[in-house]
Order: sequence, then C-alpha cells, then structure tokens
Amino acid sequence: MTRNNSPYGRYVGILGVLVVVLFVVNAMLTKPNGVGGIEPGHRLAPFALPLALGEVNGDANIATHADDGEDGKRPACSVRGAGILNICELYEQGPVVLALFIDGGSCPRILSDLQALAPSFPEVRFAGVALDGERGKLRALIQARNLSIPIGFDRDGALAALYKVVSCSQVTFAYPGGVVQSKPLLEGPAPATLRARVSQLMLAARERGWKPRVP
Repeated sequence: MTRNNSPYGRYVGILGVLVVVLFVVNAMLTKPNGVGGIEPGHRLAPFALPLALGEVNGDANIATHADDGEDGKRPACSVRGAGILNICELYEQGPVVLALFIDGGSCPRILSDLQALAPSFPEVRFAGVALDGERGKLRALIQARNLSIPIGFDRDGALAALYKVVSCSQVTFAYPGGVVQSKPLLEGPAPATLRARVSQLMLAARERGWKPRVP
C-alpha cells in the first residue's frame, strides 16, 4: 500500500466509483440467477487494505505471492498492523462474515445489521469493505452508525472483481481457515435471514471440528 498525492487523484477516484457501479450493474444484468461471490469450498481471496478510520493510505494489496506486480510487493496475508484490515488475519481467528458494499444508497444498512449481530456471536469475525467511494464520507457514515466492527476502504474497487460482486451489498460466510461455507447473501438480506445464516455458519464450523477459544 502506497501513498498517492497525484493532482489527478480526484478524477481517478471519480472514475473508480463509476467503474465499480458499472461493474455491479453489469454483473447483475448478465447474471440474473444471482450467481456471484467465491464458490463454496474455495478459500477467500487474500487481501489487505486500509481501515476506513485508520491512518494507512493506499490501494488494496491482493497479492498471492511476493513481487506480484500491481497486486502488491508482499503477499497480502503478510501485510498486517495497526490501521489495516487483513482477511487472512480474520479467518485465522474464527468464522468470518464479510460484507462488501458501496457507501451510498441503502447498501450500508448491512453494516448496522452486522453490528447488531456481533454481540450474539462473539466468536465470529464481522467486517465490511467499502468498494471505492469517498473516505471522508465513509468515516462519517461509520461514526453516525456507531459502528465498532472493522470497515475497510478499497479505494480502487479491486475486490469487486476479486470477490465477483453482483449486488450491493454482498455478504460472504467462511469457516475458520477461510474456506467459503455457502453462497453469499445478496441485496441487503433481512436481519432474520442474516441471523439464521450466521447461526448456520457457527453450527457447520463446529461440525467440522472447530472449537471457540476459551477466554
């Protein structure tokens, strides 16, 4: 992740928003059955990116190995520290529920729903990632909704293609270790549906032999 102080940054950002929106709309039109997301049984694609409320700047690192060109100089799983959301670090700790969204319209509602569920499922790692948009606006949204779950900022929208985003929002469920458990939930699921899916994730993880850490 590197700093970008180019005077053209503002225009690149606007273009990025349009690209992400067009990508999602096109995917929804060309995949009417809602096919999207990483297939169950496959591992979550690695990424490390700035937390919206942190001080780290830069594009998402999605490298799978060292010197991976524009994807990153270091493997994404190894990029950790204060101000960074690392999906590998999350799934090493327990089951993961990851919401990808655009920070406008009704999409961010999913964040409040995840926030409401978090106390009932302390072993689950809930997180969200904003696909492009404005970081200042995203920070204001997080503060207005009193969110404590980690929210990452994907300023160039790299995760839209990596995670095959076909709707806003798109919620992925993964076992400890990062293997995707089931098809994603699309288009802002009802809170009851979301709770049921998290409960199913927990049950399935236990059936696979996972045991929550004892405090």
